[in-house]
Amino acid sequence: MKTMKPILFSRVSLMLLLALLTAAGSLNAQSAVQKQRPNVLYIMSDDHAAHGISAYGSRFAKIAPTPNIDRLAKEGALLKNAFCTNSICSPSRACVLTGQYDHTNGAFDLSGRVEPEKQMLALQMKQAGYQTAMIGKWHLKAEPASFDYYCVLPGQGKYHGPEFRVRGDKPWGKNLIAFPDKHVTDAITDLSLQWLKEERDPEKPFFLMHHFKAPHDYFDNAPRYESYLADVKIPEPDSLWELNESFGSLATRGADDELIPHLGTSIGNRNPRRSYLMDLPKLYPNEFPANYDAKNYSDEQNTRLAYNAYLKKFLRCVKGIDDNLGRILAYLEQSGQLDNTLIVYTADQGFMLGEHDYQDKRWMYDESMRMPFLVRYPKSIPAGQTIDSVIENVDFAPTLLDFVGASIPQTVQGRSFMPILATGDEPADWKQEAYYRYWMHMAHHDNPAHMGLRTKTHKLIYYYGCNYQGGYQTPAGWELYDLVNDPAETKNLYHDPQHAGLVKTLKQRLAALRARVGDDGSHFPDCESVVQEFWDYDAADRQKARQISHQYLKRRQSELAEGKRNIRTYQGK
Repeated sequence: MKTMKPILFSRVSLMLLLALLTAAGSLNAQSAVQKQRPNVLYIMSDDHAAHGISAYGSRFAKIAPTPNIDRLAKEGALLKNAFCTNSICSPSRACVLTGQYDHTNGAFDLSGRVEPEKQMLALQMKQAGYQTAMIGKWHLKAEPASFDYYCVLPGQGKYHGPEFRVRGDKPWGKNLIAFPDKHVTDAITDLSLQWLKEERDPEKPFFLMHHFKAPHDYFDNAPRYESYLADVKIPEPDSLWELNESFGSLATRGADDELIPHLGTSIGNRNPRRSYLMDLPKLYPNEFPANYDAKNYSDEQNTRLAYNAYLKKFLRCVKGIDDNLGRILAYLEQSGQLDNTLIVYTADQGFMLGEHDYQDKRWMYDESMRMPFLVRYPKSIPAGQTIDSVIENVDFAPTLLDFVGASIPQTVQGRSFMPILATGDEPADWKQEAYYRYWMHMAHHDNPAHMGLRTKTHKLIYYYGCNYQGGYQTPAGWELYDLVNDPAETKNLYHDPQHAGLVKTLKQRLAALRARVGDDGSHFPDCESVVQEFWDYDAADRQKARQISHQYLKRRQSELAEGKRNIRTYQGK
């Protein structure tokens, strides 16, 4: 039998071996720690109002359930009072990415962009050891270069046969891949599943922002859903038909109601510039009677036809989202990653689904301002929670960073609500109001510029009614709603003497909140002059607002007579 000779090590080689073993141990330990840290899947749809999710218990819950989204609430938490600070696509996305209000991050409107060096959330996740990916709708102009991987729609993108921008040899925006035979909701999900299965580094936890285009209007669902809800009459909100005499203000109705046809795009034929009755029959003729001509129907019949077409297309797009979320959940479950993945489902804002005969978003009314927010992570979030704390979209990023133990930069204006999710208890010093400001005055959907404050029980809205340069004025006005006794926001209490004290208090709180978040008016001084001019809203202010109403009506009627339907309202005098 052959005897093995002993292996002799020099002092140097022994030290080298020990160093290698130590390094290997360190790497193994690091890998184990990383595997224990949660993956983060942030799913955001576009314009998916909370009341379009059955877990929120709206009028659609029974006819159009969303079981996969609801599962996140059943096995995690649902937030009742999560709000965007500006209900429009690019600005809301900028708030999520930066943790800053729009007057700080600079994304005031749809031209908003966040440069790669300011894409804070992706940068901090990467610094914390996460592999990062952005897939789907981006809508922030600048390249999402701070992500390790991206595959994003150009602008709004297309519902059918979508193209995606990817990183490549050509400049940003020129490297494209296309899916000519796919619906965009399916394509985005396919891309995310492919990245999760084949392209990500399994030794790192992942941070994936999975952004659906749907259900942004116009709502073009996948063909397989055409029969869904086809024979169902969609429940209607009372305010589609009944305009409470106390609803709104001089700012949203005009002097003696003269601007009701011209403020807020409509479902029926109220607004002569833009309505779904004008748009949908051409886009979706199958949703209307054969040889449909609006002239052959009453106003009520036309409104009901447009409303049902609108909601059916919207809810079919939602059905596509829910089914595709089911695909993602199934993969995470089958691969053993489900319970180690923090999963968020939200939207970039809400959407008016016929309330007050309004479509689109932008308004500060709850249907538009409220964001759905459902989150599942059983290791830290007890199942079945409903949380009513006031949360803003600037709080999303610090919360996600808090969950993974990443650093939260001083530039972030939001605050982590992870402790609320973990315990269900609201800290004593937690915020009691959300700030809101819509800047894009009268653009696209005839919404006047406004700002306001939302508490758990009340809402104060100030329509100052001008653009960045103080121009294209509409009448100023104030609105106060009691959200406990009037959750549908149908009765403006601002001028009720019994609420004078509350008005004074909330105005003071709004002024203090503006100062606290840094919206000091210095960004657009001419606009701020108008804000200050009508702040007190005394008799003289109201009289001037009436005059502005008359002047604006003449301007709008002149524009319509000249065929000018796409005026650049939000800039210039």
